[in-house]
Amino acid sequence: MTAVEVREFVVMAKPVGPLCNLDCSYCYYLPKTRLFPPGERFRMSPDVLETYIAAVIAASPGPAVNFAWHGGEPLLAGITFFQRALQLQERYLPPEWSCVNHIQTNGTLLSSEWCDFLAKNRFAVGISVDGPASLHDATRRDRRGGPTHVRVLRGLNRLRDAGIEPDVLCTLNAENAAQPLAVYRFFREAKVRWLQFIPVVERVPGGVSDRSVGPERLGDFLCAVLDQSIRHDVGRIGVQNFLEPLLVLSGRPPNLCVLSETCGRVPALEHDGSLYACDHFVDPDHYLGNITTESFATLLDSPRLVAFGADKSRTLPGSCLSCPVAFICNGGCPKDRFAPAPSGGSGLNFLCDGYRRFYLHALPYLERILHLEKAGVPGSAIMEELAPAEEKERRRWGSTGRNDPCPCGSGRKFKHCCGDSRGS
Repeated sequence: MTAVEVREFVVMAKPVGPLCNLDCSYCYYLPKTRLFPPGERFRMSPDVLETYIAAVIAASPGPAVNFAWHGGEPLLAGITFFQRALQLQERYLPPEWSCVNHIQTNGTLLSSEWCDFLAKNRFAVGISVDGPASLHDATRRDRRGGPTHVRVLRGLNRLRDAGIEPDVLCTLNAENAAQPLAVYRFFREAKVRWLQFIPVVERVPGGVSDRSVGPERLGDFLCAVLDQSIRHDVGRIGVQNFLEPLLVLSGRPPNLCVLSETCGRVPALEHDGSLYACDHFVDPDHYLGNITTESFATLLDSPRLVAFGADKSRTLPGSCLSCPVAFICNGGCPKDRFAPAPSGGSGLNFLCDGYRRFYLHALPYLERILHLEKAGVPGSAIMEELAPAEEKERRRWGSTGRNDPCPCGSGRKFKHCCGDSRGS
């Protein structure tokens, strides 16, 4: 690699820093207010915005330049802020280049005006929903402690009315991960087209919080949802947790940084111009500098960030090197790599057992889809191939009484387990 080589990157920009109108119990970003002095306004100034946009375009390999707006809740910045951002993008773009704007929102502030603006300017929108109301509202409450599910779905429907089909991000915590079929059935009935499941892992002294999803539960969830998706929804619902391994198996690089061999090309930008190594590492130890006083391009290729990225591969435990699915996960996200390794020391992903079980379960299906596609047959043909086995499975479940042990093997009664949530 030469010093002049330009590599792709994506910045998680925080126009209002960690401010949010919700108070989700598992949110890791709300506490970032402590990094700033009392009385901080948490608003990206016009000068910082212009510096950021000009610097990102100048550092980009082009011709498409990605801008990712996150929070906190980025809609709190207001439409005027984003109108200004679009004007600046137009000003600094070279001829024949274009900008792609992505915004991640909790959905509660999506008025018709917002949706029309986002649609007119071709924003890609992600919206956060944690499943049906009973599960979503258990953790995603507003600042007054009130439920938010109704408002989120209202925002989702307004996006659709404006012509935007949003991507849905669902965090997996101890509660909703225990009900995979209920969660997936909800998204299927809501006609969601794109899903990503992100596990909640909260470190506390001595381990992880009760809200965290454990490795066994994560494995159970992903396997159960894959079994539904692969039999009923291939080509209809894209589940990123399944499609990313499919990319890797096909010889292409993953889109998700958590599956990449190295990190460091998805830094986080705070509202004041402070740049950090990663959205999950916004802390003094991973502070890179401020784009208002230092060159963004220099910070992006700084030794500290390069070392941060390389550490993901360099610090893999020996047990990972011999793992049959390490080529897919590459150890997972560094923020979760704190568990004891079988060979001694630490650095194993806390969720390792769950991911390994899932990838081993998924591999035969994903390899079959690739085989079909290489033969010129749509991957969705796997659903027809699995139909006889699925019919046999339906009969087995259909003969289970409400008070019988659940066929899923949980040890619970059918009525208290999958009988209350089994999808079709």
